[in-house]
Amino acid sequence: MSSPLVYLTRKECFSACHRLHSPFLSEEANRQVYGKCNNPNGHGHNYTVEVTVRGPVDPKTGMVLNITDLKQYMDQTIMKKLDHLNLDKDVPYFKNLASTTENVAIFIWDSLRLIMPKPELLYEVKIYETDKNSVVYRGQKFDAHFHYRKNDLASTENVCSSNLSSDSDS
Repeated sequence: MSSPLVYLTRKECFSACHRLHSPFLSEEANRQVYGKCNNPNGHGHNYTVEVTVRGPVDPKTGMVLNITDLKQYMDQTIMKKLDHLNLDKDVPYFKNLASTTENVAIFIWDSLRLIMPKPELLYEVKIYETDKNSVVYRGQKFDAHFHYRKNDLASTENVCSSNLSSDSDS
């Protein structure tokens, strides 16, 4: 007999500053790619993070995961490691990695999976960087050998030619 599959989401907010800057690009290329978000003094965000777990409802507890446990995991991986910090200077993960929201989502995902007793329950990390911009990560890897259909290639070219800054407010 199969059990109902339920999604449980918890939201937290944290504040952090960063500078969008890649060690793999020249100073000029960084300015072109990241624009005003490459300011040497950095800038800050009030991020909202939603973590979703997915699984069967335990017949004994009536829960996919105890929300108190999820709160503790998020406190350990988000609030204690990112809140009110400079991502580039205070978080070793970003020492040689651009602190884009995409990379912050991957950092949170990887950190959660390390401490959760049942990491297979983790379904999604969604970060709202601004009211207009968000990133979703579900632990998937991109297959570089994936072959696009002809129509997909045209839309991919449009995406690739856009501004790469994840901090863009447009």
